Amino acid sequence: MSHQEHNLELFRGLIKFKNITQKIWGVLVLLSIVTAVEVALGISKPKILLTYFLNMKILNWIFISLTIVKAYYITWDFMHMRDETKTLRRVVVWTFVFLVLYLVFILVQEAGYIFDQGNIDYIKKDF
Repeated sequence: MSHQEHNLELFRGLIKFKNITQKIWGVLVLLSIVTAVEVALGISKPKILLTYFLNMKILNWIFISLTIVKAYYITWDFMHMRDETKTLRRVVVWTFVFLVLYLVFILVQEAGYIFDQGNIDYIKKDF
């Protein structure tokens, strides 16, 4: 097999590493920071983020966004998607984007339905 040169950058060249081991640790630190932010927001639940936007709490939108960021970096760096051809990357990314948009659409629709059903007085609110 031929030896491939690895891309040793994060954030489109903003952070550069000397070798692949440093880059792996850098991505690990980035993913750990994103996870720590998710956990901190989940524990503290700031009141300002509990307001509704498109039938779902802003805090939930933040969780969805941070999860997508983590999925991107795991796929891009640990699954070596950056080393693949442009066509394969686009096929994988666009399939993922459409799937996520579809799932978010379903989530928003279900959240609206459950919210509307919870406002009816004769239904027990135990969910």
